[in-house]
Amino acid sequence: MASTSGVWIAPPVRIAWDRAAASVARPVREAQGPARARPPLLIVAALLAVYFLWGSTYLAIRVAIETIPPFTLGAMRFLIAGGGLYAVLRMLGAPRPSAAEWRTSFLTGALLFVAGNGFVVLGEQWVSSGLVALVVGTMPLWAALFGRAAGQPPTRREWLGLGLGFAGVAVLQLGGELAAAGAGALLVLLAPVCWALGVVLGRSRPLPAGPMGAATQMLAGGLMMGAIAVVLGESMTAVPSARSLLAVLHLVVSGSLIGFTAYGYLLRRTRPAVANSYAYVNPVVAIVLGAALAGEAVGPITWLATAVILSGVVVIGLGAKR
Repeated sequence: MASTSGVWIAPPVRIAWDRAAASVARPVREAQGPARARPPLLIVAALLAVYFLWGSTYLAIRVAIETIPPFTLGAMRFLIAGGGLYAVLRMLGAPRPSAAEWRTSFLTGALLFVAGNGFVVLGEQWVSSGLVALVVGTMPLWAALFGRAAGQPPTRREWLGLGLGFAGVAVLQLGGELAAAGAGALLVLLAPVCWALGVVLGRSRPLPAGPMGAATQMLAGGLMMGAIAVVLGESMTAVPSARSLLAVLHLVVSGSLIGFTAYGYLLRRTRPAVANSYAYVNPVVAIVLGAALAGEAVGPITWLATAVILSGVVVIGLGAKR
């Protein structure tokens, strides 16, 4: 037997009663809609880190290579950051990476750091840091194309956001200096392609969980960049300047330890278009820092492009799935 508010109801009648109640409640719940989900604070913090800390690395690279050769700089940066993070995680009990995870770390480390970051450092010998940041802003488009081939196509809203971001970068490139950079321009253009390929492969192949994945990738990249520096015979003719050493410290802490770890977290917790939206904010940050710290002029075209770029980021964020 069953009872509702003290009134006895036969089982068949109770079943009908429950179904009727459910049919009434369902439209009410659907009308109310799901609760609006807010991004977790860690995701917001990670986005701010890759937006602004990575945006500042372009100027830091320019300062660092004043007295430190390119691949030597990369080896110093990623061996210190990757090796230090790896040691700390192992002391805290993180498991030792498997052979398959190390293979992926060396593959993606070569694409992300030796090619992606290394080409940026090499290119900045001939191309301004602001323009390099603008070219790297095309990375999400390459990531979207590689992601489509890997079965992760962007949504329509994300395509719109990507298109707006690319349009903003194109506006910023008006009157650029790539044509006069020669081989440096080619290296800069290849950098975002290699980085995007490394990102997509890293999502589809085994990597250590959490920050350990960032540690092994940076450590692998640093080892390879150190080997290249030896093969090329790079050497410092004098003791690095205080400016260069401070820039290296900023690259290690802000750019690598915080920035790359935050980026890995975003790749695991958000859609690729959201994680890669940093590439549209970094050029703005790089240009503003160049104006504030290096006296570079910022004209109306820059501010117009800033509005277009940020609108693309907003569109991507609105279309993000939790």
